[in-house]
Amino acid sequence: MNIVLFKETEIDKPLKKGDERFEHCIKILKKKSGDTFDAGIIGGMAGKALIKSLDENQMTFSFEPLTDGKKLYPLTMIIGFPRPIQLKRLFRDMAGLGVERILLCGTELGEKSYMKSDLVNDGTAERLLLEGCVQAASTHIPELKKYETVRESLLSIKKSEDTHLILLDNINPECALSGFLGKIEFTENTRIVAAIGSERGWTDSERAMFKKAGFTLCSMGSRILRTETASTVAASIILDRMGVLK
Repeated sequence: MNIVLFKETEIDKPLKKGDERFEHCIKILKKKSGDTFDAGIIGGMAGKALIKSLDENQMTFSFEPLTDGKKLYPLTMIIGFPRPIQLKRLFRDMAGLGVERILLCGTELGEKSYMKSDLVNDGTAERLLLEGCVQAASTHIPELKKYETVRESLLSIKKSEDTHLILLDNINPECALSGFLGKIEFTENTRIVAAIGSERGWTDSERAMFKKAGFTLCSMGSRILRTETASTVAASIILDRMGVLK
């Protein structure tokens, strides 16, 4: 854990033995009464926690907020529903990178059984996103939505004149992703929406749907990448061009 995260309602309550965060502070960080550790409120500020008392059963602490907790970046990722094992890695990586929204959607060529996975609804997704935030020492969790079709996901996009829409596709690209991003004059109002297909890619009808919605088809080269790999690479390239990785 690079930061210990709490719900706002937990701040004034003792941390009990058996809680993963308690065990981490005692066994990994080797903390004692009077010590501090990096902490934050989920969806809120980050700062320092001061251990006021500590025994083998519980720990009491105070919290001093210091920073905004690393706000999320204005990047939305539309992702064709991948294999559950890939989805687990994807959640951690997207949260670690700091994307603002993750829109999972069914695709025409995607395996329909993947959509039946309980990962999104049984609390696993939230836990994995939280793990990504803890790794990145961030308090802010990306918004996660699930849609049955590409059309439904497109209807949920929040557009403005400063929103740029990208469809990653190595079949019929109009330009390279780097070239498209190079033409954007990034400002504090710039937002990016990038779409990554499921493991069999997009169909022609889906490409047409994206183009009608204003997306530009961009390529990251001729190699065919796994969905979670393509998502991480695309997000990294976009965030670098935004200037947030400097």
